[in-house]
Amino acid sequence: MVLLMVIGITGGIGSGKSTVSKILRDLGAKVIDADRISREVTAKGKKAYDEIVDTFGSGVLNEDGELDRKKLADIVFNDQEKLKLLEGIVHKYVIEEIEKRVNAAKNEWSSDIIVLDVPIPVKRGFIDLVDQVWVVTCDMETRIKRIMERSGYTYEEAVKRINSQMKEDEYLKIADEVLVNNGSIEELENSVAKLYIKIRSIR
Repeated sequence: MVLLMVIGITGGIGSGKSTVSKILRDLGAKVIDADRISREVTAKGKKAYDEIVDTFGSGVLNEDGELDRKKLADIVFNDQEKLKLLEGIVHKYVIEEIEKRVNAAKNEWSSDIIVLDVPIPVKRGFIDLVDQVWVVTCDMETRIKRIMERSGYTYEEAVKRINSQMKEDEYLKIADEVLVNNGSIEELENSVAKLYIKIRSIR
């Protein structure tokens, strides 16, 4: 009998975890993306949106009333207390939705591999849901370059975003598998494919 397995993908900003998830999706896995869920639960009219506006004020909104995510990021990544405040608001709604989607994916059985792509490997809503944790790592300068190119941040802003997250050794402590993403996309694809074949063969 083929057993269903939940793989948790995590890693710091700019490490390439979303690329790993895309590769796994192309290989046939069902991917649940916490960043996407975070954007959904903070959309205008949602409970998290209301709590964020109540906490940080209407100054974090753009002209159409949606959250100005760049403006909000500028506030929280310059103040650890405000960052914790924002995470405290958003995480509970993200975790609730992740749990729903993992359970739904298990019931649907559309794939025997479910991938949970999460930037912060919390105990509830990640560690408690996965069978294995794959950590994606990358050297600091490459991460900074990717963040600057992708998000339009300055060098200093990119460093600040990285420093606001867990340190790499904290990620590595929880890793069952480590993917080092310092090379080309082809090298990463090969590494992911090997791990994918490995987990399918041991079940």
